[in-house]
Amino acid sequence: MENLNKKQKIIFIGMFVIMITTIIYYFMQQNTETELEITENIEDIENINTEEIIVHITGCVEQEGIVKLKEGARIADAIEQAGGVTSDADMKKINLAYKLKDGQKIYIPSNIEEEAVTITHGVGVVVEEQQQEEKININTATQTELETLSGIGPSTALKIIQYRAENGYFSDIEDIKDVPGIGESKFEAIKDSICVE
Repeated sequence: MENLNKKQKIIFIGMFVIMITTIIYYFMQQNTETELEITENIEDIENINTEEIIVHITGCVEQEGIVKLKEGARIADAIEQAGGVTSDADMKKINLAYKLKDGQKIYIPSNIEEEAVTITHGVGVVVEEQQQEEKININTATQTELETLSGIGPSTALKIIQYRAENGYFSDIEDIKDVPGIGESKFEAIKDSICVE
């Protein structure tokens, strides 16, 4: 370096600066591409984890039709997607917290109708009325909830929970007859008060 003249030193320093700048730029580009890949991967994972359901909403809503919702959505979410309810909607008959499933049809009644909100599961129909007694889901019910059933005391409730823990969820309400202590007569007394989900 000492043997170089002034012009050669300037050229050498210039080349050195260009080389360093190029190396820094290259590494910065690599980091940016890696960050983009990570972001895309996170978005893909979020899309996989966020399942969609499709429901059909009719009646007293601003926009009747098909709406897409996130899994676990409630009737309130479907109404919001449909632009809200009309002024003649009877909100007293609607359980806004009802958890929706894919393929259901929701009907929002008007305040001049007698029917309650109806949710259609393919071919079956579930009618939610304000005075209707809610059924006990034997797959998730606590001991206290099970004890509200006719003829089910603390020991039988515990047997149901133990059976469920050992054998998994009931696929049909009649499967509860497999629990020791629940025979045909006891089943007949509770069958209209229980469900499986």
